[in-house]
Amino acid sequence: MSKLEKWQILNSKMVLDNPWCQVRQDEVKLPNGQIIDDYFVNIRPDIVLVLPITASREIIFVRQYRHGAENFFIELPAGRFDPTQESPEDAGMRELQEETGYVAQELRKIATLYDNPSKDNNQIHLYLAENVIKTGEQKLDITEEIEVILIPVESVLEKIAQGEISVSGSIAALLLGLKFITD
Repeated sequence: MSKLEKWQILNSKMVLDNPWCQVRQDEVKLPNGQIIDDYFVNIRPDIVLVLPITASREIIFVRQYRHGAENFFIELPAGRFDPTQESPEDAGMRELQEETGYVAQELRKIATLYDNPSKDNNQIHLYLAENVIKTGEQKLDITEEIEVILIPVESVLEKIAQGEISVSGSIAALLLGLKFITD
């Protein structure tokens, strides 16, 4: 039995409440009795991330500009969603189609992860979509400009090692998901 204890929240207030960014300031009491009055937590939406693979064993990636890092990145299709409004599976199907024009018959859950549990409260839901097919065009938001890239399964690990694929959520989905398709 673990002797670790949760932190006790003494007071909590929203210090930034914008639809795109929310930050909560907590006053917390640590198990050792010390009080921290300015622990900040990012309130973030859940994310769904899809590992889509065609029948010819190509993985569908998206390449897009990410302003926080001020660079272009090759990633798996992904997006935010509200779990009170739609399931992770429905959000994954929607994001795959919107960002790439590809659709899947079904999604298989890979894992649910936390990216930065020290400061962020959200989860990342990873799914595998096999035998995806292109059925239409992208349906992008005003902030999105996305290039669709197909990469053979056999080339993915090399692209990670070379730094061409460097986004942590995509790498986690790839490393966990490749086990499903090679078994």
